[in-house]
Amino acid sequence: MSRDVIIALDFDSSEKALNFIDKFQEDEVYVKIGMELFYKAGPEIVREFKKRGHKIFLDLKLHDIPNTVKKATLSLMDLDVDMINYHIAGGSKMLKEAIEAAKKVKPEIITLGITMLTSTDEETMHNDILIKDELTVADTVKKYAEIGKNSGLDGVVSSALEVPEIKKVSGEDFLTVTPGIRLEQIKGDDQKRVVTPADARMLGSDYIVVGRPITGAEDPVKAYREIKKMFIGE
Repeated sequence: MSRDVIIALDFDSSEKALNFIDKFQEDEVYVKIGMELFYKAGPEIVREFKKRGHKIFLDLKLHDIPNTVKKATLSLMDLDVDMINYHIAGGSKMLKEAIEAAKKVKPEIITLGITMLTSTDEETMHNDILIKDELTVADTVKKYAEIGKNSGLDGVVSSALEVPEIKKVSGEDFLTVTPGIRLEQIKGDDQKRVVTPADARMLGSDYIVVGRPITGAEDPVKAYREIKKMFIGE
């Protein structure tokens, strides 16, 4: 599996997202469509990006009872997305049923599990999520990754900081998709566990998800290519 950079399209309208991607006339980019854009623009925005030849990570973080998540997965498979994800906290039964549904329609789809969001630090994990005080974020991520691997997921979403331990317990072929990528600290940033593209490469990430450092750049195409070079080394 070759490395790649996924651009997070955190826009509040299809017009803004399409105007942005039109800057990339010479690049077929991998894009992440998350809740903000999907809930605003609906499934048609996914179809539009597929028409333009881009790969899509549909980041809806599905989490509900197993039957509901299975049926939601089947509905989303009509969109021919390339990656889809689930909260591992939903449990193994939920994951197994969803993965089976997804792979039956599109065997090559990449199924991912959310471990701990990169906005979560240990204070939040202990006080708000109520995970035992003696467990670190890294401990919890590693355990969630094991559950995901045993349930049949292709990989997990985590901070790049946890990638070495995830690979150690789940194998080198278990994919790691890592958001929280920054070139420098952004004032008021809600991301806590962040790294640079070069750090992510060194730590072993398979994909990095980059939003504001590209979408907020004066020249997004230049920023994208520079980040891709830092991460992939091309």
